[in-house]
Amino acid sequence: MLPLALDLSGRNVLVIGMGRMGAHKARQLLEAGARVHVISEALLVDVPEGVASLRVRTYEPGDLEGYFLVVSATANSAVNDQIVAEAHERNILLNVVDDPARCNFYFTAVHRDGDVVISVSSSGASPSLAQWVRHRVQEVLPVGLGRVAQTLREERAALHDQGKSTERDWSQRVQELTRDL
Repeated sequence: MLPLALDLSGRNVLVIGMGRMGAHKARQLLEAGARVHVISEALLVDVPEGVASLRVRTYEPGDLEGYFLVVSATANSAVNDQIVAEAHERNILLNVVDDPARCNFYFTAVHRDGDVVISVSSSGASPSLAQWVRHRVQEVLPVGLGRVAQTLREERAALHDQGKSTERDWSQRVQELTRDL
């Protein structure tokens, strides 16, 4: 498993199934800036605000075409079999909710403070454990790290604009900016 930060801004992603978990995954993807599309044979919960499209029907082969990432939240193993096969054939990133062995990525427990993102994973073993760890980390972090990140972004951009490198040790500057948090 290689933890990565994936920029989903404006990317088309598909959530199949709109129960509690499908809605939760859709909200996470929307928060990450993705263009979320939904296919669900039934709407068991309210569809999150901001969804780009909603089709109330069953999954059909070919539905994954054009998507960068897919979440299958159907709780139907026969449908999931079809989705897994199509995603593998098309080389699409796939998460099958509550079936880590069939996923090629996992959602993580996330804490955000502006551009600072803390992500915890149990590699699919236990989302509850990942959330517990994330909560413990969140408790000890100072509020305001997002502002620090923004300041550092601006300082680094100014150096780039001057044609200077930002490849240096920034630890002292980070210490200065975080001292009063």
